[in-house]
Amino acid sequence: MLENAIFLDRDGTINEDVGDLCTIEKLIFIPDALKALRILQKKFLLFIITNQAGISKEIFTESDFLEFSKKYVKILEKNGIKIMRVYYCPHAREENCLCRKPSPYFIRKAEKEFNLNLKNSYVIGDHPSDVEIGHNVNIKTVYLLTGHGQKHLQELKVKPNLIAKNIYDAALLIDVEFDN
Repeated sequence: MLENAIFLDRDGTINEDVGDLCTIEKLIFIPDALKALRILQKKFLLFIITNQAGISKEIFTESDFLEFSKKYVKILEKNGIKIMRVYYCPHAREENCLCRKPSPYFIRKAEKEFNLNLKNSYVIGDHPSDVEIGHNVNIKTVYLLTGHGQKHLQELKVKPNLIAKNIYDAALLIDVEFDN
């Protein structure tokens, strides 16, 4: 049986974008983000796809990022939220790698690894690349006005399926849309 999925950006979507986040002390969840994830996981498997150029730029090491991600996922688990996998691109934009959003590399990888139904899946994020990644695999997108969302709203090259004030509003919209 195929599973439905939500692909989430991390910074500016689930937690405040404080720039190159790699320490738990700086982690601040966006209000009602955890409540939103609990709503979404009732009908979807949850994945995080995040561009982490801080690794390539040597702001933090890949090991530091992996350790942070382990703690991050554990905090979510303690709050009743299961993240199936955290996918990350460690490259800077200039490196033109295959895995940096808006490339669908990680969505395709998750599709194979977890037997996903992309027709009933969504991408949620606060950057134009989050909308473009969904468009690149023909899945629904929700553009958030949190994080960098408001700032980049005029830069959208592809129209999102939905625009939401924050992840909680997105969860409510998806919950209603998915039931119809």
